[in-house]
Amino acid sequence: MELRENMEQKYREILINYLKNQSEQSLYQGQMFSRKSLEQKISPEEIVSLHKSLLLELYPEVPESVLHSFDILLEVMMGYGVAYREHQSLRNKQMELRTEMEIAANVQQTLLGTSIPEVEGLDIGALSVPAKHMNGDYFHFVVDENNCVNVAIADVIGKGIPAALCMSMIKYAMDSLPENRNTPNLVLESLNRVVEQNVDPSMFITMFYGMYDPAKHIIHYSSAGHEPGFYYHAESEEFSELEARGLLLGIDKKTKYLQFEKAILPGDMIILMSDGVTECRTEEGFLEKEELINYIRKYIHLDAQGIVNSIYKDLERLQHFQLRDDFTLIIIKRNV
Repeated sequence: MELRENMEQKYREILINYLKNQSEQSLYQGQMFSRKSLEQKISPEEIVSLHKSLLLELYPEVPESVLHSFDILLEVMMGYGVAYREHQSLRNKQMELRTEMEIAANVQQTLLGTSIPEVEGLDIGALSVPAKHMNGDYFHFVVDENNCVNVAIADVIGKGIPAALCMSMIKYAMDSLPENRNTPNLVLESLNRVVEQNVDPSMFITMFYGMYDPAKHIIHYSSAGHEPGFYYHAESEEFSELEARGLLLGIDKKTKYLQFEKAILPGDMIILMSDGVTECRTEEGFLEKEELINYIRKYIHLDAQGIVNSIYKDLERLQHFQLRDDFTLIIIKRNV
């Protein structure tokens, strides 16, 4: 009650000062009063009623017709008041949802978190940034008992919480794979059965899975419809696509995946990505692969993480700092 009385007194002062001086300062105080009223959940019709009563108090001889006009204004403002309260209710719900999404995003980051391995002779850089709160991309590194570096990069065809839940399922399915099922093609076949049985038919997952043997400097890899990566030949300074074809995860549980291999020479690089990189939208359209290669060349003198971070910053700037799709980029470089 005391708060309302203070607000009424404040409004009285503002009104009297303005009626005497018609100053800009009084109008500014009126704006501040309006903001304060919104914070205190004072409705528009209450302000109109207060104004009417103060006007009658200050000018008892005010024409009756003027007072009656406030009755119309009060009715009009009641509609605004209802809309304002609905807006406040929706805003509060939106704040609650935003808080829940932030919590969910933090939980997802914890669940899907992976560390970039440090392996002698290799330089590895990786970055995954969601376009919104939840990430529909996923990457994971595992160094197995043979010291081979296993790398997975996946992308759910879909966004938001359903995509995030799919990625959590993929992560735990990978953690549950038997020890003897660690070749890329067998990993994809196992995951494909999990996805086919547990994911909504309207959702599909692409994945690239590679196993790098640092003793022989050979990468074995398979793909389930994932975005083709690049291979950089240091000697010739040329790029080629790291082609591997295969059906998306979740379409047919009996799918078999081919496995490929490639020898990695000193200075060579493997570049893996999600379609959020290659389908970056510019004012002229989608980013061409040759343009992406030029970005890689631009920063090729940096270490792997430096290349990844620099490319991300350039592409983010190209999209006016608004990612339209999740961004994931991995670079594996052989140093010696």
